[in-house]
Amino acid sequence: MAETEASLLRQFPLFLPQNRAKTVYEGFISAQEVALKNKQELYALPPPPQFYSSLIEEIGTLGWDKLVYVDTSFSTIKLKAEDASGREHLITLKLKAKYPAESPDCFVDLPVSFSVSWTPQVNSSSLISIHSQFLAALESLKTFWDVMDEIDEKTWVLEPEKPTRSATARRIVLGNNASINIEVDPMHPTMLPECCFLGADHVVKPLGIKLSRNIHLWDPENSLLQNLRDVLEIDFPARAILEKSDFSRDCGICYAYQLDGAIPDQVCDNSQCGQPFHQICLYEWLRGLLTSRQSFNIIFGECPYCSKPITLKMSGRKP
Repeated sequence: MAETEASLLRQFPLFLPQNRAKTVYEGFISAQEVALKNKQELYALPPPPQFYSSLIEEIGTLGWDKLVYVDTSFSTIKLKAEDASGREHLITLKLKAKYPAESPDCFVDLPVSFSVSWTPQVNSSSLISIHSQFLAALESLKTFWDVMDEIDEKTWVLEPEKPTRSATARRIVLGNNASINIEVDPMHPTMLPECCFLGADHVVKPLGIKLSRNIHLWDPENSLLQNLRDVLEIDFPARAILEKSDFSRDCGICYAYQLDGAIPDQVCDNSQCGQPFHQICLYEWLRGLLTSRQSFNIIFGECPYCSKPITLKMSGRKP
């Protein structure tokens, strides 16, 4: 038992025993589980030679140009594919010991779930089948990525800073201290997305009114970006003219732009101030003021800069 404990602590030096028998450690893992896992790995039989030969034959049939990575044990394979717009996508396959009788685990960067239809047959190329299904999924999402790429190329996106292909949300700059967060439906990308305006009330409320008033102008035949321009009656700040620093201001409390991945999204409503803050920073600031008061998830207090009334509506999660 002492040998097992020493081995465990060498592998996981930060684990602390949770009981006197030292069989349960902090981190929801037990010594028995680690020992069993090591024993299984030690005595696991390697695949038969035909596993490797048939897999190499499958890769050759698919095309070596589509292979991005394969590990030494041929248990992890990465393949690439291009959609109709020339974007490159990767699919990672984790092959199981009984492959091809058993389907591999597939990992992709898609905004929708991806499951492989698996009907293994003798002498059939399973990799080609998976790759074909992956291509079909890419084709169904072409319009979605066209829409998101246009937004990324023609507007200033605050979040996410480096969007993945599975990301369906964009926070787009509307002007100084004002932005709109949109959530796009991957299967209906040109339809009206979920919209949330962020910024001072005197700036974003008129935009909300325009959205309600002009929603009948939304035309799914046009691009999502063009529809937003028409409905909101605005021109988005162009990347070719403005720099990101022109409208991204640091938090007025911590003096940083990013804090744990969040950017300032609370803005003083005083038009003479307009100072932005991180939600967590403003929350802690207002909590420390004797004059602040809270009603449910809304805190009322004074702006740290201009001392004018400021309201913080808490999000669903606690900062």
